[in-house]
Amino acid sequence: MTELYKTIKDIPTTEGILAPGHALCAGCGAGTILNIVGRVAGKNVIVVSATGCVEVTTTYLPYSAWRVPWIHNAFENSAATASGVRAAIDIMKEKYGYSEDPRILVVAGDGGTADIGLQSLSGMLERGDRVTYLLYDNEAYMNTGIQRSGSTPYGAWTTTSWEGKPEMKKDMMGIVTAHHIPYAATGSPAYILDLANKVKKALDAEGPSFLHVLSDCNLGWRHDSKISVEVTRLAVQTGLWPLYEVDHGVTKLTVPVPKRKPVEEYLKVQGRFKGLTPDRIKVIQAYADQLAQRFGLGPVG
Repeated sequence: MTELYKTIKDIPTTEGILAPGHALCAGCGAGTILNIVGRVAGKNVIVVSATGCVEVTTTYLPYSAWRVPWIHNAFENSAATASGVRAAIDIMKEKYGYSEDPRILVVAGDGGTADIGLQSLSGMLERGDRVTYLLYDNEAYMNTGIQRSGSTPYGAWTTTSWEGKPEMKKDMMGIVTAHHIPYAATGSPAYILDLANKVKKALDAEGPSFLHVLSDCNLGWRHDSKISVEVTRLAVQTGLWPLYEVDHGVTKLTVPVPKRKPVEEYLKVQGRFKGLTPDRIKVIQAYADQLAQRFGLGPVG
Protein backbone atom coordinates (compact mmCIF):
# COMPACT_ATOMS: atom_id res chain seq x y z
CA MET A 1 0.00 0.00 0.00
CA THR A 2 1.26 3.47 -0.88
CA GLU A 3 2.44 5.46 2.13
CA LEU A 4 0.74 8.85 1.88
CA TYR A 5 1.86 12.27 3.01
CA LYS A 6 0.15 13.41 6.19
CA THR A 7 0.93 17.13 5.86
CA ILE A 8 2.23 19.48 3.18
CA LYS A 9 5.56 19.57 5.03
CA ASP A 10 6.00 15.86 4.26
CA ILE A 11 6.12 16.49 0.50
CA PRO A 12 9.74 16.41 -0.74
CA THR A 13 11.36 19.83 -1.08
CA THR A 14 14.09 18.74 -3.49
CA GLU A 15 14.21 20.17 -6.99
CA GLY A 16 11.52 18.79 -9.26
CA ILE A 17 11.58 17.56 -12.83
CA LEU A 18 11.08 21.04 -14.28
CA ALA A 19 13.68 23.79 -13.88
CA PRO A 20 12.77 27.47 -13.36
CA GLY A 21 13.98 28.31 -16.85
CA HIS A 22 10.69 27.95 -18.69
CA ALA A 23 8.32 30.39 -20.36
CA LEU A 24 5.00 29.41 -18.82
CA CYS A 25 2.77 32.43 -18.23
CA ALA A 26 2.69 33.99 -14.78
CA GLY A 27 -0.09 32.32 -12.84
CA CYS A 28 -0.24 29.30 -15.17
CA GLY A 29 -1.77 26.34 -13.37
CA ALA A 30 0.37 23.84 -15.27
CA GLY A 31 3.56 25.19 -13.69
CA THR A 32 2.21 24.69 -10.18
CA ILE A 33 0.91 21.23 -11.06
CA LEU A 34 4.25 20.12 -12.52
CA ASN A 35 6.07 21.48 -9.47
CA ILE A 36 3.99 19.21 -7.23
CA VAL A 37 4.17 16.23 -9.58
CA GLY A 38 7.93 16.59 -9.98
CA ARG A 39 8.64 16.72 -6.27
CA VAL A 40 6.66 13.53 -5.72
CA ALA A 41 7.99 11.69 -8.80
CA GLY A 42 11.67 12.46 -8.30
CA LYS A 43 14.20 12.01 -11.09
CA ASN A 44 13.50 8.37 -11.97
CA VAL A 45 10.92 9.29 -14.60
CA ILE A 46 10.70 9.65 -18.36
CA VAL A 47 8.32 12.37 -19.59
CA VAL A 48 6.36 12.09 -22.82
CA SER A 49 4.89 15.45 -23.72
CA ALA A 50 2.16 16.14 -26.26
CA THR A 51 2.18 19.36 -28.25
CA GLY A 52 0.65 22.07 -26.07
CA CYS A 53 1.35 24.91 -23.68
CA VAL A 54 3.81 22.95 -21.55
CA GLU A 55 5.71 21.63 -24.56
CA VAL A 56 6.23 24.97 -26.31
CA THR A 57 7.18 26.86 -23.15
CA THR A 58 9.67 24.35 -21.75
CA THR A 59 11.62 23.35 -24.87
CA TYR A 60 12.07 26.33 -27.13
CA LEU A 61 15.10 25.53 -29.31
CA PRO A 62 17.93 25.18 -28.30
CA TYR A 63 16.93 25.11 -24.62
CA SER A 64 15.06 22.71 -22.36
CA ALA A 65 13.75 23.22 -18.83
CA TRP A 66 13.41 19.49 -18.18
CA ARG A 67 15.73 17.82 -15.69
CA VAL A 68 14.71 14.31 -16.81
CA PRO A 69 14.54 12.47 -20.15
CA TRP A 70 11.82 14.09 -22.25
CA ILE A 71 10.13 13.17 -25.55
CA HIS A 72 7.94 15.46 -27.66
CA ASN A 73 5.00 14.07 -29.58
CA ALA A 74 2.24 15.43 -31.76
CA PHE A 75 -1.18 16.03 -30.24
CA GLU A 76 -2.46 12.59 -31.17
CA ASN A 77 0.19 10.07 -30.19
CA SER A 78 1.71 10.77 -26.76
CA ALA A 79 -0.01 7.76 -25.16
CA ALA A 80 1.15 5.49 -28.00
CA THR A 81 4.74 6.69 -27.63
CA ALA A 82 4.57 6.21 -23.87
CA SER A 83 3.44 2.63 -24.46
CA GLY A 84 6.48 2.09 -26.68
CA VAL A 85 8.85 3.49 -24.08
CA ARG A 86 7.26 1.28 -21.43
CA ALA A 87 7.67 -1.78 -23.66
CA ALA A 88 11.31 -0.92 -24.37
CA ILE A 89 12.10 -0.59 -20.66
CA ASP A 90 10.41 -3.92 -19.92
CA ILE A 91 12.36 -5.68 -22.69
CA MET A 92 15.65 -4.20 -21.44
CA LYS A 93 14.90 -5.47 -17.94
CA GLU A 94 13.87 -8.94 -19.06
CA LYS A 95 16.51 -9.64 -21.71
CA TYR A 96 19.46 -7.47 -20.79
CA GLY A 97 19.30 -7.20 -17.01
CA TYR A 98 18.52 -3.48 -16.99
CA SER A 99 18.11 -2.61 -13.31
CA GLU A 100 16.28 0.71 -13.51
CA ASP A 101 12.49 0.93 -13.56
CA PRO A 102 11.59 4.52 -14.42
CA ARG A 103 7.98 5.60 -14.33
CA ILE A 104 6.64 6.76 -17.70
CA LEU A 105 4.73 10.02 -17.34
CA VAL A 106 2.62 11.57 -20.10
CA VAL A 107 2.03 15.31 -19.76
CA ALA A 108 -0.74 16.55 -22.05
CA GLY A 109 -3.47 19.17 -22.20
CA ASP A 110 -7.14 18.73 -22.97
CA GLY A 111 -6.73 19.15 -26.73
CA GLY A 112 -4.18 16.35 -26.85
CA THR A 113 -6.25 14.17 -24.53
CA ALA A 114 -10.01 14.74 -24.72
CA ASP A 115 -9.98 15.34 -28.47
CA ILE A 116 -7.05 14.57 -30.77
CA GLY A 117 -5.27 12.07 -28.50
CA LEU A 118 -8.32 10.18 -27.24
CA GLN A 119 -7.84 7.15 -29.50
CA SER A 120 -4.24 6.46 -28.49
CA LEU A 121 -5.09 7.08 -24.83
CA SER A 122 -7.87 4.51 -25.02
CA GLY A 123 -5.51 1.98 -26.57
CA MET A 124 -2.91 2.52 -23.87
CA LEU A 125 -5.50 2.06 -21.13
CA GLU A 126 -7.06 -1.01 -22.73
CA ARG A 127 -3.68 -2.74 -23.08
CA GLY A 128 -2.92 -2.12 -19.42
CA ASP A 129 0.40 -0.41 -20.07
CA ARG A 130 2.08 0.83 -16.90
CA VAL A 131 2.04 4.53 -17.69
CA THR A 132 0.82 7.51 -15.67
CA TYR A 133 -1.12 9.98 -17.80
CA LEU A 134 -1.37 13.56 -16.50
CA LEU A 135 -4.05 15.71 -18.12
CA TYR A 136 -3.53 19.37 -17.18
CA ASP A 137 -6.94 20.67 -18.20
CA ASN A 138 -7.05 24.38 -19.05
CA GLU A 139 -10.33 23.79 -20.86
CA ALA A 140 -9.42 25.03 -24.36
CA TYR A 141 -6.71 24.98 -27.02
CA MET A 142 -4.80 27.75 -25.24
CA ASN A 143 -1.50 27.19 -27.07
CA THR A 144 -3.03 27.83 -30.48
CA GLY A 145 -5.35 30.73 -29.70
CA ILE A 146 -8.01 29.83 -27.10
CA GLN A 147 -10.18 27.65 -29.35
CA ARG A 148 -12.96 25.50 -27.92
CA SER A 149 -12.14 21.89 -27.02
CA GLY A 150 -14.26 18.97 -25.89
CA SER A 151 -13.16 19.87 -22.38
CA THR A 152 -14.36 23.47 -22.56
CA PRO A 153 -17.24 23.93 -20.10
CA TYR A 154 -20.77 24.85 -21.05
CA GLY A 155 -21.28 28.57 -21.62
CA ALA A 156 -17.58 29.48 -21.81
CA TRP A 157 -16.38 32.01 -24.37
CA THR A 158 -13.53 30.98 -26.67
CA THR A 159 -12.39 32.35 -30.01
CA THR A 160 -14.50 29.65 -31.69
CA SER A 161 -17.51 29.86 -29.34
CA TRP A 162 -18.15 33.59 -29.14
CA GLU A 163 -21.62 33.21 -27.65
CA GLY A 164 -20.54 30.56 -25.17
CA LYS A 165 -20.07 26.87 -25.81
CA PRO A 166 -23.49 25.20 -26.18
CA GLU A 167 -22.31 21.69 -25.21
CA MET A 168 -21.37 20.32 -21.80
CA LYS A 169 -17.79 19.47 -20.84
CA LYS A 170 -16.65 15.98 -21.85
CA ASP A 171 -16.56 13.51 -18.94
CA MET A 172 -12.96 12.34 -19.24
CA MET A 173 -12.95 10.56 -15.89
CA GLY A 174 -16.00 8.59 -16.97
CA ILE A 175 -14.35 7.66 -20.26
CA VAL A 176 -11.09 6.65 -18.59
CA THR A 177 -12.60 4.65 -15.73
CA ALA A 178 -14.74 2.73 -18.23
CA HIS A 179 -11.44 1.03 -19.18
CA HIS A 180 -11.25 -0.48 -15.66
CA ILE A 181 -7.76 0.81 -14.90
CA PRO A 182 -6.19 0.53 -11.41
CA TYR A 183 -6.25 4.22 -10.54
CA ALA A 184 -7.74 7.51 -11.73
CA ALA A 185 -8.28 10.78 -9.87
CA THR A 186 -9.16 14.44 -10.25
CA GLY A 187 -6.92 17.12 -8.77
CA SER A 188 -6.47 20.82 -8.22
CA PRO A 189 -3.34 22.93 -7.63
CA ALA A 190 -5.32 24.69 -4.88
CA TYR A 191 -5.31 21.49 -2.81
CA ILE A 192 -1.64 20.56 -2.72
CA LEU A 193 -1.70 17.68 -0.22
CA ASP A 194 -4.61 16.01 -1.96
CA LEU A 195 -2.87 16.30 -5.34
CA ALA A 196 0.49 15.10 -4.04
CA ASN A 197 -1.02 11.96 -2.52
CA LYS A 198 -2.90 11.21 -5.73
CA VAL A 199 0.30 11.59 -7.73
CA LYS A 200 1.96 9.12 -5.38
CA LYS A 201 -0.84 6.59 -5.81
CA ALA A 202 -0.85 7.03 -9.58
CA LEU A 203 2.91 6.49 -9.87
CA ASP A 204 2.72 3.38 -7.68
CA ALA A 205 -0.16 1.81 -9.61
CA GLU A 206 0.51 -1.60 -11.18
CA GLY A 207 -0.88 -0.64 -14.55
CA PRO A 208 -2.12 2.52 -16.23
CA SER A 209 -3.15 5.48 -14.09
CA PHE A 210 -4.78 8.78 -14.93
CA LEU A 211 -4.69 12.21 -13.26
CA HIS A 212 -7.20 14.83 -14.41
CA VAL A 213 -6.05 18.14 -12.91
CA LEU A 214 -7.78 21.49 -13.41
CA SER A 215 -5.15 23.90 -14.77
CA ASP A 216 -6.03 27.58 -14.60
CA CYS A 217 -5.20 29.71 -17.65
CA ASN A 218 -5.64 33.37 -16.74
CA LEU A 219 -5.16 34.37 -20.38
CA GLY A 220 -7.97 32.17 -21.69
CA TRP A 221 -10.15 32.34 -18.60
CA ARG A 222 -9.87 36.12 -18.60
CA HIS A 223 -8.86 37.07 -15.07
CA ASP A 224 -5.89 38.55 -13.22
CA SER A 225 -2.98 36.12 -12.79
CA LYS A 226 -2.78 36.75 -9.04
CA ILE A 227 -6.08 34.93 -8.39
CA SER A 228 -5.25 31.73 -10.31
CA VAL A 229 -5.17 29.51 -7.23
CA GLU A 230 -8.31 31.15 -5.83
CA VAL A 231 -10.20 30.43 -9.05
CA THR A 232 -9.33 26.73 -9.05
CA ARG A 233 -10.29 26.57 -5.38
CA LEU A 234 -13.69 28.08 -6.21
CA ALA A 235 -14.21 25.38 -8.83
CA VAL A 236 -13.98 22.81 -6.03
CA GLN A 237 -16.01 24.81 -3.50
CA THR A 238 -18.90 25.30 -5.92
CA GLY A 239 -18.99 21.60 -6.80
CA LEU A 240 -18.04 22.13 -10.43
CA TRP A 241 -14.76 20.24 -9.89
CA PRO A 242 -15.25 17.48 -7.29
CA LEU A 243 -12.01 16.05 -5.97
CA TYR A 244 -12.27 12.28 -5.95
CA GLU A 245 -10.44 9.11 -6.90
CA VAL A 246 -11.40 5.77 -8.42
CA ASP A 247 -9.10 3.16 -6.90
CA HIS A 248 -9.62 -0.30 -8.44
CA GLY A 249 -13.21 0.59 -9.23
CA VAL A 250 -14.04 2.12 -5.84
CA THR A 251 -14.99 5.79 -6.01
CA LYS A 252 -14.10 7.97 -3.03
CA LEU A 253 -14.54 11.70 -2.45
CA THR A 254 -11.18 13.00 -1.15
CA VAL A 255 -12.03 16.64 -0.35
CA PRO A 256 -15.47 17.05 1.27
CA VAL A 257 -17.38 20.28 0.65
CA PRO A 258 -20.05 20.42 3.40
CA LYS A 259 -21.53 23.67 2.09
CA ARG A 260 -21.10 24.61 -1.53
CA LYS A 261 -20.85 28.13 -2.83
CA PRO A 262 -23.22 29.06 -5.67
CA VAL A 263 -21.65 28.66 -9.10
CA GLU A 264 -21.91 32.41 -9.71
CA GLU A 265 -19.02 32.87 -7.26
CA TYR A 266 -16.82 30.97 -9.72
CA LEU A 267 -18.30 32.34 -12.92
CA LYS A 268 -18.25 36.05 -12.05
CA VAL A 269 -14.46 36.28 -11.63
CA GLN A 270 -13.78 34.98 -15.16
CA GLY A 271 -14.25 37.02 -18.30
CA ARG A 272 -14.93 33.90 -20.35
CA PHE A 273 -18.31 33.64 -18.63
CA LYS A 274 -19.13 37.35 -18.90
CA GLY A 275 -21.88 36.84 -21.49
CA LEU A 276 -23.85 34.23 -19.55
CA THR A 277 -27.59 34.76 -19.31
CA PRO A 278 -29.50 33.93 -16.09
CA ASP A 279 -30.93 30.84 -17.80
CA ARG A 280 -27.46 29.55 -18.66
CA ILE A 281 -26.28 30.14 -15.11
CA LYS A 282 -29.20 28.01 -13.93
CA VAL A 283 -28.06 25.22 -16.27
CA ILE A 284 -24.55 25.37 -14.79
CA GLN A 285 -25.93 25.38 -11.23
CA ALA A 286 -28.07 22.35 -12.05
CA TYR A 287 -24.97 20.60 -13.43
CA ALA A 288 -23.06 21.34 -10.19
CA ASP A 289 -26.03 20.05 -8.18
CA GLN A 290 -25.97 16.78 -10.14
CA LEU A 291 -22.25 16.37 -9.45
CA ALA A 292 -22.87 17.13 -5.77
CA GLN A 293 -25.50 14.43 -5.54
CA ARG A 294 -23.27 11.94 -7.37
CA PHE A 295 -20.20 12.48 -5.21
CA GLY A 296 -21.77 13.36 -1.85
CA LEU A 297 -21.07 17.08 -1.66
CA GLY A 298 -23.12 19.32 0.59
CA PRO A 299 -25.92 21.70 -0.38
CA VAL A 300 -25.46 25.31 -1.48
CA GLY A 301 -25.43 27.50 1.59
